Amino acid sequence: MTTRARGYVTVTWPEANARRLARQHLSGPVPGLSPAEAVGAMLGTHAQVLSAAELSVGLRGAGLTRTDVRTALWTEDADRRTLVKTFGPRGTVHLLPAADLPLWTGALSAVPTGPNPFPKDARMTPDQVEEVVAAIGAALTGAELTVDELSEEVVARTGPWAGDRVMPGFQEMWPRWRQVLHLAGHRGVLAYAPNRGRRATYTNPGYTPLPGPDAQAELVKRYLYAYGPATPAHFARWLAAPKRWAEGLFASLAGAGAGSGSGAIEEVVFEDAGPAWVVAGDTDFPAGPVRGVRLLPYFDAFAIASQPRERLFPGRAFERALGGGQAGNYPVLLVDGTVAGVWHQRRSGKRITVTVEPLEPSEPLPAERLRELEDEVERVGAIMEGRAELTVGAVSVGPHA
Repeated sequence: MTTRARGYVTVTWPEANARRLARQHLSGPVPGLSPAEAVGAMLGTHAQVLSAAELSVGLRGAGLTRTDVRTALWTEDADRRTLVKTFGPRGTVHLLPAADLPLWTGALSAVPTGPNPFPKDARMTPDQVEEVVAAIGAALTGAELTVDELSEEVVARTGPWAGDRVMPGFQEMWPRWRQVLHLAGHRGVLAYAPNRGRRATYTNPGYTPLPGPDAQAELVKRYLYAYGPATPAHFARWLAAPKRWAEGLFASLAGAGAGSGSGAIEEVVFEDAGPAWVVAGDTDFPAGPVRGVRLLPYFDAFAIASQPRERLFPGRAFERALGGGQAGNYPVLLVDGTVAGVWHQRRSGKRITVTVEPLEPSEPLPAERLRELEDEVERVGAIMEGRAELTVGAVSVGPHA
């Protein structure tokens, strides 16, 4: 139960975790929830592994399947697509609601960048960056191009320097311009189009970013609604942004100061994390404990964004399921809202074998929990349009298998 001390609401970890799970629609699948609504509740779905993204979305809504996600993303009528695959938080590939793309591009394009990570001879000047982004947007307007086709267009519109192979890629060197591919996504001039065979294609989605300050203020509020209480450091980590910048942004949204009640966000006391923030007035938290079993896939948004991580990943889970501190490297088993295992699936035709490794193998799952796990495995099979069966044992595969 939340309490109030020295004028601040005090929030415990169980309360925060229960509310996050509910707002992530992980307390139970929501009837009638659309793929876009599920993605919006998560604040984007990591989609480097698209099958994992499909499962993340499907777990939130009652009766959702991977076909529903694919239809929302790739339906032939581009004007009716409700999801967009593009570069989101941390510069990684995400699914985002199409209706929210002006917000996302406005916010992400205005996030300050840190030191240039590329070797000096691989870098571009600010003017060259702008020239390449403009060339990408122009080349993709009304077109769907593979990366090689796009590269030819960019070099033709800018100059040979853009095509210099100075960027380390997957067992090869990529042309210089590729270092701003994600920035073009953040500017709203690039998104994924349907594959051409096995090859990804890109297009210009034609969205105009909202003004940066307004978009960032709204993104903070949505983040705190989904994952609060949270600190500026938590937000900066989730966004891969400078911590000092995030602190300034939170301070500006707090208005006249902590405890004044005049800002867009409100300070609370969050157990081990100390001072943290929620949306102003959003201080109601569930009183009851979290119950139930959930299987979350690679890079599920809940596992990535929930902080402090040592509370979500206690004990052995911090070592076994975080993979050196990086959330998302392993699909995780949640028992009563806490990571209690890892899991893996292997598919052969319609048959899906789900292997679950509890992190305390000396303590077998009680019969009630085993039945819940079997039900969850059945849901995974339905979402992925197959027949899933459960085995309990060691998961021997590495991350991203």
